[in-house]
Amino acid sequence: QVQLVESGGGLVQAGASLRLSCTASGGSFSNYAMGWFRQAPGNERKFVAVISRTGGTTSYAESVKGRFTISRDNAKSTVYLQMNSLKGDDTAVYYCAASGFATTRDSHYHYWGQGTQVTVSS
Repeated sequence: QVQLVESGGGLVQAGASLRLSCTASGGSFSNYAMGWFRQAPGNERKFVAVISRTGGTTSYAESVKGRFTISRDNAKSTVYLQMNSLKGDDTAVYYCAASGFATTRDSHYHYWGQGTQVTVSS
């Protein structure tokens, strides 16, 4: 029904910025709240940020608050994650996901992208 494709990951130095993008197809993008999650080697997948269907409400994990910004462009069926002041602890595979409502719980997300690698060197 819905396919999600992330892009924008890469290798950067600590303190640098990256913007991740996730483009949806196969469904009505505006029907879904969109979330970002990340998974580091040996760790479980963890919540990063979520944005409501119209973009009016956002929520962030405490570890990224003040550094990351989630946004969406419904006309382009795309959600973004602007990541500033990157740290080594941000190194992970980043996934976007779609939910019927805004939530921090990954079990409530029904559609997932393939992930994009972010590596922060120090």
